Amino acid sequence: MNTSGDSTTATSTTEAPAEATPVHPNAVTNRRQPFPKGFLDTISTGWAERPESVPPQREQAPFAAARREVVSAAFPGRRLIVPAGEVRVRSNDTDYPFRPHSAFAHLTGWAADSEPGAVLVFDPSDAGGHDVTLYFRERADRTTAEFYGDASIGEFWIGPRPALAGVAADLGVAAAHIDGFEAGEGDLVVGEDADLTRFVSELRLTKDDYEIAQLRLAVEVTARGFDDIVGDLPRIIAHPRGERIVEGVFHQRARADGNWEGYDTIAASGPHACYLHWTRNDGAVVAGDLILVDAGVEVDSLYTADITRTIPVSGAFTATQRLVYETVREAADAAFAAAQPGVRFRSVHDAAMAVIAARVAEWGLLPVTAQEALDGELGGQHRRYMVHGTSHHLGIDVHDCAQARREMYYDGILEAGMVFTIEPGLYFQIDDLTVPEEFRGIGVRIEDDILMTVDGPVSLSADIPRTADDVEAWVSRLRTE
Repeated sequence: MNTSGDSTTATSTTEAPAEATPVHPNAVTNRRQPFPKGFLDTISTGWAERPESVPPQREQAPFAAARREVVSAAFPGRRLIVPAGEVRVRSNDTDYPFRPHSAFAHLTGWAADSEPGAVLVFDPSDAGGHDVTLYFRERADRTTAEFYGDASIGEFWIGPRPALAGVAADLGVAAAHIDGFEAGEGDLVVGEDADLTRFVSELRLTKDDYEIAQLRLAVEVTARGFDDIVGDLPRIIAHPRGERIVEGVFHQRARADGNWEGYDTIAASGPHACYLHWTRNDGAVVAGDLILVDAGVEVDSLYTADITRTIPVSGAFTATQRLVYETVREAADAAFAAAQPGVRFRSVHDAAMAVIAARVAEWGLLPVTAQEALDGELGGQHRRYMVHGTSHHLGIDVHDCAQARREMYYDGILEAGMVFTIEPGLYFQIDDLTVPEEFRGIGVRIEDDILMTVDGPVSLSADIPRTADDVEAWVSRLRTE
């Protein structure tokens, strides 16, 4: 039972403030019961000393420090503010799980364990560069009312909170209490200043070694989540809302081996697979249909995978399902071959679209030729069956670097260290009269996570079955184990 909001305004004889005022913006006053005098007289005593151990510096700290140096050099003499953000209310006094702003996590190395309300500040230094300080609300002493009376931050409610010295050592950055932070006129704030927001987004276009390792880990855990789904297909089929079982099975893996999902899981069975962002996940999973699962585990560092596989529920594709599936795979393979160092990012999409246009024209679905459909101004008829793009950057956000300039993103040049998706698809809506009846209700997407190296693209998700034959063998193997 959620009991947040139970606090008091009674006076304590143990040096507690006169009021234990909840920080939560929607605290429910009619649930705040007064504490008896005996409680107030004794709550702050009888506790063992807490060891103030200083942890070793975490693995990502040097990488975060290097990123801060790049930001500092780009904005000489300017005061820069990077907020972590605050918790957001889901319902009354119940919050959504806190996730810090991506730029804050990237520049501090403080990820799933970061504190709401923290602020990273770059103060211009007289010696040049910046003095960087991480401000946050340090844990309260047990003699204060915050300890027992504040359901938002009190340790009696939410568990141990970090100390300044420990965080400073852990992250390799100076730390100070949030009470010492003051915003100044002329500060550049991430989320408010366009230039700073764009810069910290573009900074993530090329990943360092730590980020690449974390993305590999996210893909590994995600692969286990897909195995869990395939292995649980009999139970999924048996439930009237099997899509929800798919979502739950993957969530269990994400929480057990990672932090959370990087985005809402799409578990789209049958005609639902034709809705690109189907996250309602309230339908049945029926033998004979395909189920499209688009899911990614976010690991504790907040880096996330983004994988899609389309699986025959009964274990075997029909002839038409296989035709559509292998066409999508052909488009994905063409995009992968086009993704080379030095080419424009948008050429990856162009390569996939050339295959899609050729095949749907070949099937007689277009009123024009494939070449005419590919015309940049007058064409696009094939996009009826694939309206989304083929690729996006991937990292600490599932759609990473979203504030980057177009000339750095879609029109940018692929470089070693970039990580992005390749995810073509074909979607034939259940009521689309432009396609033969046997195509209607079939939706297929295949999505892999790609690392660009100096030698060319590497699929981080290559071990997850993706050919039609391998997918059928995957279902057969995990159903019998």
